[in-house]
Amino acid sequence: MRITYGDDESQFGELSRPDGASKGVVVVIHGGFWKAEYDLELGRPLARSLVERGWTAWNIEYRRVGNGGGTPQTCDDVSAAIDRLSTVDGLDTTTVLALGHSAGGHLAVWAAGRQHQERWHDATVRVTGALSQAGVLDLRAAHQAGLGDGAVERFLGHAPTASDSAYDPMQQLPLDVPVRCIHGRSDDIVPPSQSADYVAAATRAGADASAVEVDGDHFTVIDVDSSVWTRQLELLDELAGR
Repeated sequence: MRITYGDDESQFGELSRPDGASKGVVVVIHGGFWKAEYDLELGRPLARSLVERGWTAWNIEYRRVGNGGGTPQTCDDVSAAIDRLSTVDGLDTTTVLALGHSAGGHLAVWAAGRQHQERWHDATVRVTGALSQAGVLDLRAAHQAGLGDGAVERFLGHAPTASDSAYDPMQQLPLDVPVRCIHGRSDDIVPPSQSADYVAAATRAGADASAVEVDGDHFTVIDVDSSVWTRQLELLDELAGR
């Protein structure tokens, strides 16, 4: 079911429900270094698989760099899309997990703590756990490494600094909800250090965070026919307390 959450053509999501009782909602956030040329088609295989396994999937689109996105617009959209769940008839939002790949991993973990930022303090639907799939979780380190050929600078509109803490998961620690990270050892697009360093810092800060490294590259983690995806389904169950 296509549901809009704003007037822009990118402000919509696709809600899919399982037959029978739902385990909870998984918000699927696609990646693509926040660029307009990538869209929620990337999340559709994941959403289908989640529904087959008893989850309600909310595969969201949002404004990206090149079609009105960047900061704060992209984050505004992700927050509004998640809040839109509160107005869907018959939908239980007790368990809402955020699942995101690459730049979507950044947005998933960001969304889990957005209510602690002044701009989004009145968020109505709280994310209860996040699973980052090869996520960009440290914007300053990502910029220094030149990830996405300057993608972080284009997303923020400038080189990242300490003043960008509202958008940077690494600068928002500790979160009060669990975060799980999964990353391919051979990822040459977003290095595994993005997950490992985030989890190390989160653990030192007293947060509930852990990382799993798997064989494969940047896209292994979104292959729904792989054992890596099976492991992620287990992680989602754990995040939901199942």
